[in-house]
Amino acid sequence: MSTLSVDTPTSRSHAKVEEKKGLSTAARRRLPLLPALIFVIAVTQLPFLLTVFYSFQSWNLVRPGSRHFVGLDNYIDVFSDTTFLVALLNTVVLTVVCVFVALLLGLGLAILLDRKFLGRGVVRTLLITPFLILPAAGALLWKTTMFDPTYGLLHFVFGTDVDWLSEFPLASVMAQIVWQWTPFMMLLILAGLQSQPKDILEAANVDGAGRWRTFVSITLPHLSRFLQLATLLGAIYIVNSFDAIFLMTQGGPGTASTNLPYYIYQRAFEGFDVGQSSAMGVIVVILTMIVATFALRLMFRTFSVSGGIK
Repeated sequence: MSTLSVDTPTSRSHAKVEEKKGLSTAARRRLPLLPALIFVIAVTQLPFLLTVFYSFQSWNLVRPGSRHFVGLDNYIDVFSDTTFLVALLNTVVLTVVCVFVALLLGLGLAILLDRKFLGRGVVRTLLITPFLILPAAGALLWKTTMFDPTYGLLHFVFGTDVDWLSEFPLASVMAQIVWQWTPFMMLLILAGLQSQPKDILEAANVDGAGRWRTFVSITLPHLSRFLQLATLLGAIYIVNSFDAIFLMTQGGPGTASTNLPYYIYQRAFEGFDVGQSSAMGVIVVILTMIVATFALRLMFRTFSVSGGIK
């Protein structure tokens, strides 16, 4: 026999009371997060809104009283600025090359550390060290000990008097950034390798699959989400690189190694042009959001929200 539920005014009122209790409980649970939410909004969203507001103003701090509304003129001037276009191209090249090379090196080192050998813990600690060094300290380290044309290690190894930072400025900055971000890629990929089911690898070995075949058919597909995550996070951080360029090349010679963050710094703190530097900042944020959104959609197409493979 099945029991029938009768919808009475008493049951409806009881359901409303239970619903209110559930809402109040959820509100009490979220209430401790409110200060953190207010802090995040205060330090991230309010400055960005001010930046958007200033991007529609013509305001140079060298000329007091020159502030006035100009609409989209700052954005038009930015896209007609050849230096901005050069900085944009340098930023794209810097980001793509550094992420790709760091990803390949991180993959190779992760595969090496996934094997058991004597001193693996020491080697892993040493390989992680570059990521733990402050970016400013790492940039100064490479500038003085690696690229110095008189006392640098490259001068000692190759026996040449090449001024690497003057003749190959962008490549020199890329080398330092790759050195610093390779351990980050390595850690993410190593986590993926260690999460791989061992029984599948043993079954492939029993079936006679070689190492290369096992890597291409089993390991690499398993690592796809880790590779995508490393690419996404690496691109977001490397596109905002400032320390290495500021301390190693100052964007030079000329604009050979100038990227968007450094050019915004020049316009804001050396040219005192608040309006155009704000417009450049808004453009960089929009471009970064577009790239991040595109990358996240690719990740969600590959893997479902629950974590299963589609």
